[in-house]
Amino acid sequence: MVANRLPVSVSKRGSEFHVQPSPGGLAGGLASLPDSIERLWLGWPGIDSEHLKPQDRQYIRGELAKQDCMPVFLSQRQIDQYYLGFCNETLWPLFHYFSMRTVFEPRFWKAYRQVNQVFCDTLLKVARPEDSVWVHDFQLMLLPRMLREKMAGLAVGFFLHIPWPSFELFRLLPWREEILDGLLGADLVGFHSYDYVRHFFSSITRIAGLEQTLGEVKVQSRIVKVDAFPMGIDYAKYADAARHEQVRAEADEIRRTVGDRRIVLSIDRLDYTKGIVERLEAFDQFLCTYPEFKGGVVLIVVAVPSRTGVPDYQQLRERLEQLVGRINGEYGTIGYMPIWYLYRNMPFEKLTALYSAADVAMVTPLRDGMNLIAKEFVATRADGRGVLVLSETTGAASELGEALIVNPHDKAAIVEAIKTALEMPPTEQQERNRMMQERLRRYDISRWGADFLSALVTVRARQQEMAVHKLSADIRGTLCAEYGKSTRRLLLLDYDGTLVSFRRRPVEAKPDDEIIGLLEHLTADGGNTVAIITGRDRKTIDQWLGGLNVILVAEHGGWIREKDGVWRSPQPPNEDWKRTIRPILELFSDRTPGAFVEEKDFSLVWHYRRAEPALAHVRMQELRDTLVNLTETMDVGVFEGSKILEIRRLGISKGRAVAHLIAQNGWDFLLAAGDDYTDEEMFAVLPADAYSIRVGIGASRARFNVDTVHDMRSVLTRLLECHTVSSLA
Repeated sequence: MVANRLPVSVSKRGSEFHVQPSPGGLAGGLASLPDSIERLWLGWPGIDSEHLKPQDRQYIRGELAKQDCMPVFLSQRQIDQYYLGFCNETLWPLFHYFSMRTVFEPRFWKAYRQVNQVFCDTLLKVARPEDSVWVHDFQLMLLPRMLREKMAGLAVGFFLHIPWPSFELFRLLPWREEILDGLLGADLVGFHSYDYVRHFFSSITRIAGLEQTLGEVKVQSRIVKVDAFPMGIDYAKYADAARHEQVRAEADEIRRTVGDRRIVLSIDRLDYTKGIVERLEAFDQFLCTYPEFKGGVVLIVVAVPSRTGVPDYQQLRERLEQLVGRINGEYGTIGYMPIWYLYRNMPFEKLTALYSAADVAMVTPLRDGMNLIAKEFVATRADGRGVLVLSETTGAASELGEALIVNPHDKAAIVEAIKTALEMPPTEQQERNRMMQERLRRYDISRWGADFLSALVTVRARQQEMAVHKLSADIRGTLCAEYGKSTRRLLLLDYDGTLVSFRRRPVEAKPDDEIIGLLEHLTADGGNTVAIITGRDRKTIDQWLGGLNVILVAEHGGWIREKDGVWRSPQPPNEDWKRTIRPILELFSDRTPGAFVEEKDFSLVWHYRRAEPALAHVRMQELRDTLVNLTETMDVGVFEGSKILEIRRLGISKGRAVAHLIAQNGWDFLLAAGDDYTDEEMFAVLPADAYSIRVGIGASRARFNVDTVHDMRSVLTRLLECHTVSSLA
């Protein structure tokens, strides 16, 4: 388990080092994982390592090892630029929708990369290839890719504990591609809510050009799973707290001190994302709007110190305390102070006593990844009474729908929610809380951790299942041997996505010198017959490859040019259906900037690779539905390809063209390679002993797969080398 901080902190007083627990829900959550799981927690121990002597470091390692922890030593400069700099001045405000507070400083980014590399190097000293690594939070978003490159066998999960912002905000980050690439080095990426999952998918689609299917993203040769895992709490710990004598005594003391007044509770870390100032302003407005509550309600504000050395946080504290003073001065009387303000950390017993004593909890951050305070308050209410006022911009809002959900920027709505909460009948309070409590009991912190690790195991199993079909070194050896001893070979090769990579504009995917050279060498062998089978029009493919001694199959089998150089078609072109379909495609192109229509003899193709992904996805679905209904009585079919929608004459297919070529000779070696749905037609007609290779991952009739165009070219190069060796022998 890798996080910025360890669950314990190391400090030095005099000449002695002291180790003490660190506060935080993450530490408690991961501590609840089953004892059967062997664990090691790796992170910064909280002490500047720049001036530590070697023996000091060794001592600290030894002390932390007793608690299954391993330190990552960082200098003060690294902490200042990586943590206080990039993490807290760039990522934190941007991911919480405070773009005006965001600092884009290259030296901070450089430090962020360096520290992620330090974490990687430290982990690799102890990691084994069969281990699982769970990386936590925004401080380490580059780490998954770094680990993948150094030790590919690791199972790597990543969980983000803060919001993932919308694409419009994330795109502001100059290093957005590197962040996404770092995260997609993981096998499993987890978020608190499906809103964050949706934003993440939008980011990878628009920036990285990757698409998801059922929560899975194809990244090079791997499947990456992305899902929501709402973090829970140790429900039993908080539900049982009210029974503890010390907690009951603390709660009774609070109530005696407050008297017969109602208590509204606000507990937060002092941070501008928490909306504490806005909450106080709403309470101010509440007392002004409903003066009958003045004297009968107190607001207890607990602000937990945070980043005390940062000027912005010092200013926030000053503003908060000025506001508390103004409200108390305006509405307070002798014997009545409307706001009780505490600036301190709160131990568990006092915290749960406050939860137990309060009538209302106001949890209204401006933006929050989850917010466990809301869950803790609900869990602590043993009698079922108490009302939660919750911001809709927290991850918890999607789980705690029975709370009074408010817009944290709408002070009038918060005012009305406070009034509703104070006047809510006890039976309604209990009904709402019991429903939320049952939900929190079922999906507690243990379930959260177990679900994440179970999902990591599942996605790794999926990856290994897919790896069974990889064209391994052993299979390549067998392939080469059979190629070398055969004399009549037919090589059936798709073009786009198999021999050359896709381009934003189809005309840019011209054959390069390498592939021309490969094809020339393959066709120079009299035992080889090479057929290029493509969806491109015959004019283009003839211009590009017509000078080679190859068979050309264009438009998915609509045209075949054998070695006599004459183009022939299995059926004559029919223009009638195009007159109906083309205006519809052109209309959708006009409505989708970047999309265009390509016309071939036997098909019309709507290309949307250059269009804005989200809009193109919507338009493609609309167009597909329209065309499917329209073409029911026509002799054409609608087919989805890689960033295309194709309308093609029925009866035209790569399968028919390949069957025709296979029947022409007594081939003793067959190899076919392709990358998309049209090539499945080709794979389907091959004999069982043929070598069929899909480029890329995904379900396929092909026997084997390789990852990329480069890998496919390597296979062809290896065949040439094997045959040369075989000939010499």
